[in-house]
Amino acid sequence: MTNPAKKKNKVIPIILGVLIIIGAVFGITEYNYYSKHVDTDDAQIDGDISPVIARVSGYVKDINFEENTKVNQGQVLVTLDDNDYKIKLEQAQAGRVAANAGVGVSQSQIVATSANTSIAKANIQAAKVKLELAQKDFDRYANLVKDGSITKQAFDQAKAQKESAQAAYDAAVDQYNATLKQVGTTQSQLTVSNSGVSQRQADVDFAKLQLSYTQIQAPTTGIVSRKNLQKGQLVQAGQSLFSIVNENSIYVTANFKETQLEKIRIGQKVKIDVDAYPDQDIEGEVYNFAPITGAKGALLPPDNATGNFVKVVQRIPVKIKFTTKDKSVLEKLRPGMSVKVSVTI
Repeated sequence: MTNPAKKKNKVIPIILGVLIIIGAVFGITEYNYYSKHVDTDDAQIDGDISPVIARVSGYVKDINFEENTKVNQGQVLVTLDDNDYKIKLEQAQAGRVAANAGVGVSQSQIVATSANTSIAKANIQAAKVKLELAQKDFDRYANLVKDGSITKQAFDQAKAQKESAQAAYDAAVDQYNATLKQVGTTQSQLTVSNSGVSQRQADVDFAKLQLSYTQIQAPTTGIVSRKNLQKGQLVQAGQSLFSIVNENSIYVTANFKETQLEKIRIGQKVKIDVDAYPDQDIEGEVYNFAPITGAKGALLPPDNATGNFVKVVQRIPVKIKFTTKDKSVLEKLRPGMSVKVSVTI
């Protein structure tokens, strides 16, 4: 008859041997895996989130989207009441018309004063001819009066004609100089008028720009989120209305321990396991590293110089881009989802 105690003594070593073999296999498997991979479950999906902000104030007239739906870049999502801005544009356009009219008046004045300058110049030539003739008569009469060939009255008359011709010539020169100054003044007025036109054109452009801001467009293609407005609501310039998650900017932020970074390089392949879709095979690659640790970038970063220093292994955010070509998988992902990543080293 078999002794039960001896049988029991044989079973225990067998069980221990099996456990040792299982432990050895598990240990070898884990060693082989972690010698070729760096893992972390401190990771999540991130994405570029574009806030849509009102650039002008106004009442919401139309809302052309539903929250959590896809919109395309350039699509008009919100329309503000634009009556005030249309009136401002009309006022600016009227000011531009008036400024253009002022330019026309200045140009007409330049033409008129230029014509006056030509007339004044011709008057100088005519006065100069008369002066030269009067001067010759005066010189001739001056010689004749000395030998008594003419009367003193005739000489005085020649002298008076010369002085009259000289005064007429001086007046013509003064008139010419005055018309030249007038031309310069009208040219200055034209410069001022042109500046006024430029200013009024800038006013028109600004009014058009303000009017265009009443049509609030999607800055990028993506999913609308955080809707914060209703029809008829008064929004102020600078107010955030909603956000758009860019569908082409989804990536993973993995917070690796600083002791793990030695083996991680840009371009290494990454396996991404999304908690929400554990059966999906998603691949990526290391794109870049954050310039600071997560703790250093916090709102209240730790200060080790305060005397309460406790050494803690820090984590560095690492950006991982998706390389999976299946868009149906990527369309399911949302910023904030938890993931586990494994970098092949």
